[in-house]
Amino acid sequence: MYEPAEITQITFLDGFHVQLNFINGATREIDLEPYLHGPIFEPMRTELAAFQEATVTDGTITWPNGADIDPDVLYLGLQPNASEEEWQAAVAAENAKYSVS
Repeated sequence: MYEPAEITQITFLDGFHVQLNFINGATREIDLEPYLHGPIFEPMRTELAAFQEATVTDGTITWPNGADIDPDVLYLGLQPNASEEEWQAAVAAENAKYSVS
């Protein structure tokens, strides 16, 4: 059964690419640029130094201005504005990885 994702570490790579380590041992390399939209992400989108101020707080990537990104979205590989159907399909696919036939 899919458990909510928790990020344990962020490593900055090139540009907006990061490596994320999750509590379950999984690692993902992700380009976060598509997730940096809206006024709260403006400083991070326009200045790489501001982007690199991200830390992990309570299992989530956060920035000093209060911006954050849902770790489940990143773990499941969903797009920023994923529909409910896309969420359900991603969770079902994740659950299928661990089901026994």
